[in-house]
Amino acid sequence: MMDWVTVADLGTAAGTALLAVATFASTRSASRATATAERALLESLRPILVPSRWDDPAQEIRFLDGRWFLVYGGRAVLETTENVVYLAMSVRNVGRGLAVLHGWDMPAEEHSAHRDPADFHRLTRDVYVPAGDQGFSQVTVRDPTCQEFRTVCDIASAGGDLWLDLLYGDAERTQRVITRFVVSRSPVQDSTEHDWALTANRHWNLDRPDPR
Repeated sequence: MMDWVTVADLGTAAGTALLAVATFASTRSASRATATAERALLESLRPILVPSRWDDPAQEIRFLDGRWFLVYGGRAVLETTENVVYLAMSVRNVGRGLAVLHGWDMPAEEHSAHRDPADFHRLTRDVYVPAGDQGFSQVTVRDPTCQEFRTVCDIASAGGDLWLDLLYGDAERTQRVITRFVVSRSPVQDSTEHDWALTANRHWNLDRPDPR
């Protein structure tokens, strides 16, 4: 004789197991969908700075002390005085998100690792570079006794390459990136004697895996 109580218990257990499997599958699917949506959102916010194109318009860049410089596309202006070093670079944001500039550093060697972002010189001016558009970065060194001042003055007078690490992130203060720019004498002197060419050497992602 069939034990209907046992059959009912087995049916209940089987139903519970199937419900658990369905719930687990649904949860995994929802997690994947959430991760995909998060990646899409981050991608839409991600900035990447590179030198602007050589045919981009020239920009008039003002420093806080009132000095103005004309910077051509894909290039930089480097000027030294007895007390101040001025550096302005024409850059382009090839990412999909707004770039918010945070600070800068001058590495000792071209192929050295970047320093801790906490050791970077913080910008005293808010600078933003729109997504898919041209913008600028500016650096001043006002301490003639510091190593950065002496390094820039030596390069400006004797030639050579100046390496600059630029720290920036997206509008949500995440996805920070360090881009190492190289400033060198321009092969085409079409503006002033202070005309310098600009290239990007490397990018480091600080809050997500590097793209290599």
